[in-house]
Amino acid sequence: MSRMDAAARLPLGLYRRLSADARNWQILALGGLFTLSWLTSDFGVSLESLACACAGAFAAQLIGTALVNWRAGKPLMAGFEWKSAAITALGVTILLRASEPWIWAAATFTGVGLKFLIRVNAKHVFNPGCIGIVAMMLILGQDVWVSPGQWGQAPLVAGYALALAALTLSSAKRLDIALGFLGGFAAVLFARAAWLGDPMAIPMHQMSSGALLIFAFFMITDPRSTPDSRAGRILFALAVAGLAAWFIIGPNQRGAPLMALAALAWLTPLLDRLVPARKFEWRKAPAPPAPLPFRTPTEQAPAMTRTKTTGDKRRVA
Repeated sequence: MSRMDAAARLPLGLYRRLSADARNWQILALGGLFTLSWLTSDFGVSLESLACACAGAFAAQLIGTALVNWRAGKPLMAGFEWKSAAITALGVTILLRASEPWIWAAATFTGVGLKFLIRVNAKHVFNPGCIGIVAMMLILGQDVWVSPGQWGQAPLVAGYALALAALTLSSAKRLDIALGFLGGFAAVLFARAAWLGDPMAIPMHQMSSGALLIFAFFMITDPRSTPDSRAGRILFALAVAGLAAWFIIGPNQRGAPLMALAALAWLTPLLDRLVPARKFEWRKAPAPPAPLPFRTPTEQAPAMTRTKTTGDKRRVA
């Protein structure tokens, strides 16, 4: 193979390796959104908040992995899922706003820790990023918030999030739950506006926030905390969408989608029981193929001979 052929095959090989695990695309997408927010917003994310979030997420992942392996008699760091911790840290950094840096660390440590503590049928019940943010909002009150308009209304940002999210979800096979949530959420908001005679600009504004896009494409779509069957995922998405819309219409709850997802997390094990399907497992990158053994031309194409008695073809040893 020439150098030109190798260079031409490199992008395809890289794409296949990235697609072997949907979390690779999630990390790239969330990392890009973090960078975009950091470079363009004066009141958005910061490197300090990202460092604190990573510290909390990786600490909890290390402790949880070590305890699970210790009980099973395995090496303490066997199966350490650093990608899951990184996704939680990036998601919390992008969505969460807090008055003190340590709150980001507390949110990710709480979320990842609960992933190990609260499990049903070998699946964690809560999305780590979601439950971490919700826990901090409930405990600390006004010191923690989720800004719905932090991404602005620029179409470029929305298109960037949607494109990368669609690429991510195509390999995780969870695009259905994202579209189900957004469709149900939009239907309730637009129906209410039409019923009350409100201008359509109100639900359009509620649907165009960057925080909603991040939630829909990177949080509610977590395959380890959502139903395994497609029918279960659609029902789950519509339930979360309905409760989130009610939180906005009724009590005007801060972080309504996050609160709705945390409140209805118990539906996942119930729907898995009512509508069972194959359990999702993260795919690993395939190992490179073993080199083929060297063979002589004679070994590669054994000679054929014909016997006089039967006429059968036989290979020469």
